[in-house]
Amino acid sequence: MAAQMMGPGAEGGASGMSGADAALWFPEPPSKPARLLPPLALAYIGDAVYEVAVRQHVIARPNLRPHQLHLRSTSYVSAKAQATILSLLEPELTETEQDIVRQGRNAKSGTVPKNANVLDYRHATAFEALIGFLYYSGDHDRLRSLIALGFERYEASGQK
Repeated sequence: MAAQMMGPGAEGGASGMSGADAALWFPEPPSKPARLLPPLALAYIGDAVYEVAVRQHVIARPNLRPHQLHLRSTSYVSAKAQATILSLLEPELTETEQDIVRQGRNAKSGTVPKNANVLDYRHATAFEALIGFLYYSGDHDRLRSLIALGFERYEASGQK
């Protein structure tokens, strides 16, 4: 999964990038360090990063038709699924990561979830904030590791 999550030129190829910079698909850094970004901004980018990771994970499965790809993907990206994955990962989180999760969970988005209860929605926002934080912090090994562990535990739980 590690190489799958990186964008074009991730191995220092045509783009000329290498190391931590290579994992940034579009190397335009945020206006502030990740720790100083608002939790909802982290959740915004985290949502996109996680969506790509899920699509890559799902498309790696053999012989899935487009409708099956969509159904399988939505089973990972729903608020309920993200809340479940976060709860499965919480014992593994560092103190800093727990802080980001708490801030994401407590952030007031101003929107009402359509297809989720408020608690799942807040936990999903917290999960996305964590993903965004790890992405913008440049800790891509940790990002890949947590996403892979989340997939593994979620699938083992039989909830997908």
